Amino acid sequence: MSRRRLRPEELDLWQQVARSAERLPGRKTQFREEDIPQRPGKPVVVRETIPSFALGSATLPRTETHDFSGTTVERLKKAPLRMDAKVHGRLKRGKLAPEARIDLHGMTLDQAHPALMRFILSAHAKGLRLVLVITGKGSREEPYDPAPRRRGVLKTQAPRWLALPPLSQAVLQVSEAHQRHGGSGAYYVYLTRRG
Repeated sequence: MSRRRLRPEELDLWQQVARSAERLPGRKTQFREEDIPQRPGKPVVVRETIPSFALGSATLPRTETHDFSGTTVERLKKAPLRMDAKVHGRLKRGKLAPEARIDLHGMTLDQAHPALMRFILSAHAKGLRLVLVITGKGSREEPYDPAPRRRGVLKTQAPRWLALPPLSQAVLQVSEAHQRHGGSGAYYVYLTRRG
């Protein structure tokens, strides 16, 4: 099947349209005035140049994706101070005596979570302000263990539970206990005022 040739009136119409066309803003002209067909039958070939590229050159730089939040104690130290600064200073030095304590040491996670919830909510209902949560330091790491294990699961999990509802409504501040009250194996939990 052969292509038909443009009639003279079609060619005139095309030239009028080509002269009245305006370039889009921000775009370079792909053809010149001389590229418009003058004779019928001559095919117009417009070659677009493809810009050179390298794989990944258009991607955005990746930010750091690792979360190095540190140990539980480091996170608690970085947490904003929500209680009175003088009282917190006395608390860190071990000058305040806890009004109640719970020992979660030796419990499984399934046993410890409900026990901690009952203890904190009942202490808050009684109007207590400072309680001690003993978690233990966790078992020693075995140097010849083929796979590393988390040390002190309760020590890690207890502050997370205290930060979640319903306990978060009763807890004002959590910090590591002073050496005389258990040191790194216990937490001071300072409760909000009741009512």
